[in-house]
Amino acid sequence: MEKFLYLVLDVFSFLIPFAYSFERKHLHFIQYWKPYFLAILLVGLFFITWDVYFTVEGVWGFNNRYLVGINIFHLPLEEWLFFLLIPYASNFIHYSLKYFFPKPKLTPQSSFYLSLSLFILSGIVAVLNFDKIYTLCSFGLFSILMLIQLKYGFAIFQRYILSFLIILIPFFIVNSWLTGAFTAEPIVFYNDDENLGIRVGTIPLEDFFYCFSMLYGSILLFEHFKKKRFEH
Repeated sequence: MEKFLYLVLDVFSFLIPFAYSFERKHLHFIQYWKPYFLAILLVGLFFITWDVYFTVEGVWGFNNRYLVGINIFHLPLEEWLFFLLIPYASNFIHYSLKYFFPKPKLTPQSSFYLSLSLFILSGIVAVLNFDKIYTLCSFGLFSILMLIQLKYGFAIFQRYILSFLIILIPFFIVNSWLTGAFTAEPIVFYNDDENLGIRVGTIPLEDFFYCFSMLYGSILLFEHFKKKRFEH
């Protein structure tokens, strides 16, 4: 049964949000499946490429004890599924919150100053840790994303940053499982020479910034594709 643990985490994280996507009375999210999966796939290709490189370079790795044993380009099948299923489930939470609780959001001014602060702080961390590749890449990409946010002022950031605080709850549970909080050995292990060595529970701090960049990147693309599709 251990062999299926990572696969089970992927599938069960996805199943309930996917099932509720077909609910017609309220959100009926499945109607957007084409632009949504396109956004996830495009962002996923970038992060999978990053993942393959980091795996080959030994920045992180995977414990065969918890894997079914199918590998594609140095990545286990479960890791490929992660980049498809987890973003779907995570960002479904955002759109559900937006539908049922439409009012909570930051003001444009507070959104600007928050993204400016995050840009400066993450940029400083990236520059000061040029020798730690995971820290450099995760904080560096996040700072670029905040710079893009500053330039274009995407209104969705005002809601999404609040949704992300809720998304962090299942993220923390699943990622804690992956990083060894509930198992004898971690499913995903890290070379701490390549990160800050700061853990939130068992999760490297960099994972939170990596996660936000992946999820918010797919949200921005989805909103762009959805607008183009439903304008016609």
